[in-house]
Amino acid sequence: MIEDYRSHPNLAKIKIVLIETSHPGNIGAVARAMKNMGLSQLVLVNPKEFPSQVASARASGAADVLDSAVKVDSLDAAVADCQLVVGASARMRKVSWPQLDVRQTATLAMETLNASETAAPVAILFGREDSGLSNAEMDKCHYLAHIPTNPTYSSLNIAAAVQVFVYELLMATEIKSVHQAEGYRHQLASGERMEGLYDHLYQALQDIEFLDPAKNARFMRRMRRLFNRSQLDVKEVDILRGILTAAQRQADQLQAFKKESDAEKN
Repeated sequence: MIEDYRSHPNLAKIKIVLIETSHPGNIGAVARAMKNMGLSQLVLVNPKEFPSQVASARASGAADVLDSAVKVDSLDAAVADCQLVVGASARMRKVSWPQLDVRQTATLAMETLNASETAAPVAILFGREDSGLSNAEMDKCHYLAHIPTNPTYSSLNIAAAVQVFVYELLMATEIKSVHQAEGYRHQLASGERMEGLYDHLYQALQDIEFLDPAKNARFMRRMRRLFNRSQLDVKEVDILRGILTAAQRQADQLQAFKKESDAEKN
């Protein structure tokens, strides 16, 4: 029964993240949609106006969700502890990000959370009312997700979009974990760990003189897509960073050798 689904522990591990929401009424309406379906973690990234009486009025009986909302000043802070980040997009974009529909997103979220009783949170991102998510924000996502709609009129209010996502998440609570069935043992890497890997990769590629500064933004975006698509676990991130550290060490030794050789020649 649906009444039982709403107390499912995995629903408490899903963050609904609103980025730079301009109308406080939308924040309140989102809180209400979340409580309808048993979700409670609302995160607000630089909202234009919050707290707000308008938000409180629109939240109706969901004041507890609104009052416990976490306000942060960056997307990194919002998803630092998350193992899976999905960005909601109003349209299927002509880019190489992995893309899902809303039902596939809900299935993946529950499979991911069911992998471990101590699983880190999953985040669903919703962008600005007028422009959605920026490219830089999409770079933080493992997947983009869309709601199939009438192609001649596909615009959804942000609260309506959240309502569809949280309904599908509620209905997916009985899904079992693929990772669990396969004997998956390691926790997926959090957003904070992945950002550490990307910073390390960027520095290491400069240290070994591989990265062309004129092309680094496009290259690093491709690297983010590659690793986000792979959904690395904690151990895999540690292995990759170990390889990068070894490469940096070799580059340092080579530089030292070159300096010694140049000094001897002079």
